[in-house]
Amino acid sequence: MMKKYAMGIDIGGTNTAFGLVDEDGNVIAEGKISTEKYRYYDDYKPYIEALAAAIKELIASQPECDLIGIGVGAPNANIHTGVIETPANLWKFENPNDPRPNTLRIFKFVDDLGKFFNGTKVMITNDANAAAIGEMVFGNARGMKDFAMITLGTGLGSGIVCNGEMVYGHDGFAGEYGHIAAESRETGRQCGCGRKGCLEAYVSATGIKRTAFELMATMTCDSELRSIPYDKFEAKMLSEAADKNDPIALEAFERTGKYLGLALADLTATTSPEAIILFGGLANAGDYIMRPTQKYMEENQLMVFKNKVKLLMSGIQDKNVAILGGAALIWKQHLEAVIENY
Repeated sequence: MMKKYAMGIDIGGTNTAFGLVDEDGNVIAEGKISTEKYRYYDDYKPYIEALAAAIKELIASQPECDLIGIGVGAPNANIHTGVIETPANLWKFENPNDPRPNTLRIFKFVDDLGKFFNGTKVMITNDANAAAIGEMVFGNARGMKDFAMITLGTGLGSGIVCNGEMVYGHDGFAGEYGHIAAESRETGRQCGCGRKGCLEAYVSATGIKRTAFELMATMTCDSELRSIPYDKFEAKMLSEAADKNDPIALEAFERTGKYLGLALADLTATTSPEAIILFGGLANAGDYIMRPTQKYMEENQLMVFKNKVKLLMSGIQDKNVAILGGAALIWKQHLEAVIENY
């Protein structure tokens, strides 16, 4: 008997992960190819060919597979148009001064991948939105119609769900919450987007690392972190140091949680979510990041929102959320169609 699966794909700067996911969120089989190997603009076509071949090989390994669709999470992906537009870390021009018009890089990913799969449905959205849909279909947001997903990785991403639907905006790029102003646009930290003062520059694995080094420059206390060079420093080292009551690590979490808590109080005033869910490497710090975030969020809530919004850890934190998020795009639409036709 044929079994229905959705293919979930996550395109990262280093690797592209993919897997077959059943209706219950079980990853039945998975694989990956290098994205970094195809880093330049002219490598995009060979990348698509390599990805399609690897996916077909995985499908062939499951003889009872009925593929209902392919869902993709990727940076700067647009669900409305099916394109990936000028991704920061993917398929760059080999020459930074490439003369091609405006140096925009537009990749028609849905059409290009779909050509290899004979009309199989292909959908794409940005990686934070994919994580939010994965949480809604398989995680702690099941049954919720209003929630926000905050992804705390190298950067800060967000997916916002209102009345059971993802908020995409008219152009497909809504929800760039990592780039709201947390500090002055004139004097705040430089962000990877080119502006200053963005929330992402303070609340992310990169941001908390920058905070730790600022604290080491201004605090005189002993800390095991002082012996780690910047290029070897990883955010998870802060959790390990905090377990030993390291004052630099504890203060770094306190300040990061304050920035995040203030921002989430503003987010609550905008969308009135039932819950805000944290996901990603920095969220793995657990209470070190959750406690100050909860504290400053509640202290700064409007009175009508106090103690009403749940702050939760992701329910798919320990699973392959990247693959689940992409697959959830397909399963969500498939299940909605089944209900509508029932």
